Amino acid sequence: MAEEKEEKQEEEAGGGKQGGKSKLKLVIIAVVTLLLLGGGGFFAYSMFLGKKSETKAVPIKGDSINEEQPALFPLEPFVVNLADRGRFLKVTIKLEMTDIKYEELIKERTPHLRDAVITLLSSKTAESISTPEGKFQLKDELLMRANSAVGRDVFKNIYFTDFVMQ
Repeated sequence: MAEEKEEKQEEEAGGGKQGGKSKLKLVIIAVVTLLLLGGGGFFAYSMFLGKKSETKAVPIKGDSINEEQPALFPLEPFVVNLADRGRFLKVTIKLEMTDIKYEELIKERTPHLRDAVITLLSSKTAESISTPEGKFQLKDELLMRANSAVGRDVFKNIYFTDFVMQ
């Protein structure tokens, strides 16, 4: 009987080591899997989503009869307080240039341009820009202010790529 008890204890001890080894293998596999998934996620983020948008004009595709090359000039997003107390506007704008040759001039005048946009946007109420007509009027005013901030008529259109009010 004593021998049987010792054999059972040895089997349990041996079986415990086997069970411990399989648990250790399972933990190692789980850790390696998590590391691979985390690395893949970081790679995907850094390659595709982590690229900071550059302020660079993008030529518009299409056949042009004249020598001018229109292009879009993106501005960093604006977040401003509206004239209404407690109301905010987040807007992203792309400006269509009459010719890509003005890109360097616009880059030099970007602070003046941003100031003109912020000043105009913060003077508006949510009610005045919430309708389609209000947005068209805002585009016209922004176009006039943008051209005056640069010093010449270099923009021919403005596009809102984001427009969120709160």
